[in-house]
Amino acid sequence: MMKLEYQLVTTDHLVDRLWFRDDDDYKSGMNGVAVIADTMNLDILSFILMSNHVHFVLCCSRDKAFEFINGLKCHHSAYLQRRYGYKELLRRNSVDIQKVGREDESLEKAIAYVQMNSVAANICLHPSGYPWGTGNAFFRITAIQGKRLGTMSGRAQKRLVQSNKTLSQNLLVSNGYIQPESFVQVRFVESLFRTPARFNFFLVNSSKAKRRLLPDLCHSLFRKTKLNELTWEQQAEITKQIRGRFCSEIHQLVRVTGIPYPEIAKMLDSP
Repeated sequence: MMKLEYQLVTTDHLVDRLWFRDDDDYKSGMNGVAVIADTMNLDILSFILMSNHVHFVLCCSRDKAFEFINGLKCHHSAYLQRRYGYKELLRRNSVDIQKVGREDESLEKAIAYVQMNSVAANICLHPSGYPWGTGNAFFRITAIQGKRLGTMSGRAQKRLVQSNKTLSQNLLVSNGYIQPESFVQVRFVESLFRTPARFNFFLVNSSKAKRRLLPDLCHSLFRKTKLNELTWEQQAEITKQIRGRFCSEIHQLVRVTGIPYPEIAKMLDSP
């Protein structure tokens, strides 16, 4: 029996342009994810589309993960060129792919990290408040609403997804895009976490998720990859950002950043 592999896929933060500028861009991106995943028969566990980068947790090999993200970049690049005239914008957007194991709850932590990106960016209070990804896909009380893709004409389908590829006719469409609950591995993810309470624990309290946020914040704010490459003032700003976004206590900040307690206390008290 072949052992399943899982990959955490992250694109670099774009500096001078955006993947998504408005709702139409995000809807095109959501449809693009569905198109590439469906045509590749690829299992997505979790994903989020942020304005200048994207994250995915995939069940596949590393090579297939590269194929998927490159396919998505190509699909969305065509859309950006049609709408804004951008050429090869996403071709220069580098990608990081990390293999995720099942040991030490690493898969749960990777999923929680992806889900929490919108909260970490101060966009919403809880992942369920962010529509562009799987934020509201798991442990739902109400069933998803939408019409089956198969009820639409072939021309309407192609216009919606901006592709000539034939997709699964059972995909659900609502608000102008294919709903992620109709193609993401929702049941598997729910079985992985087992209960809503355990899922929420990983969302709120996973220090691993917070630790993964450090490189993103360092890069987004100061174009550096490591905390020790920053000045004292920049490190202070990072610690304040983490405290504000996660309501972290000082001892949690010490664990996440590796900065000694007295120094963290000075940073938090600095103007």
